[in-house]
Amino acid sequence: MIHTLTAPASWEQVDLLSDLHLGPDTPATLERLARHLAETPAQAVLLLGDIFEVWVGDDARGEPFEAGVVRLLREASQRVALFFMPGNRDFLVGPALLADAGMAALPDPTVLDAFGQRWLLAHGDAQCLDDTAYQAFRRQVRSPAWQAQVLAQPLTARQALGRQMREGSRAAQAAQLMATDLDAQACRALLCEAGATTMIHGHTHRPAEHDLGGGLRRVVLSDWDLDATPPRGDVIRLSAAGLQRLPL
Repeated sequence: MIHTLTAPASWEQVDLLSDLHLGPDTPATLERLARHLAETPAQAVLLLGDIFEVWVGDDARGEPFEAGVVRLLREASQRVALFFMPGNRDFLVGPALLADAGMAALPDPTVLDAFGQRWLLAHGDAQCLDDTAYQAFRRQVRSPAWQAQVLAQPLTARQALGRQMREGSRAAQAAQLMATDLDAQACRALLCEAGATTMIHGHTHRPAEHDLGGGLRRVVLSDWDLDATPPRGDVIRLSAAGLQRLPL
């Protein structure tokens, strides 16, 4: 059964964003997130995965960069409700980080019941079925046994692994993203199971809207990179008026 988040009557606007890939080398992106959380009129902000470039375990939350992000989120949580859905880079986020950052866990997928509609929310990687190598990797790293084995390693070892991931071929990663997309039939089946007509997700870094037929659609969030030239990023805002894409 797909998890449902029912918006309280006090919510008039909800912001959705994903794929910030925050790290020590993205100061402008982090600053823009801080500004958005401080200025948004929304009552809730839902983070749909890959907020961190890599997360090696909640015991890293005391490190200088990570502690700064946690502090930013905790302060923001005093004025807006924050929710976190794991992505393919930060699936090791656990309850300690969520508690310190003032965020509530959001399973992937989740139905948001708000403003008289049901919106299906996902990170998006689980529906990239053509990438069979990645799906095998995803099954492995999402297993409790694998995660326990990795988290049992010293923090320094996991940090070294994280640096390897960051220093890997980003061009190759980008090429892989462009080569795959979400499986349309899988998205239609998930929408029908959820009783929703609109699926909103990130992961592919290709903001667009796709007609899935039969009155169903798939809306893709942009990634954020305010440190790039030109900078990019957007937020999807839901309200009683419907869905609005807001460029940063």
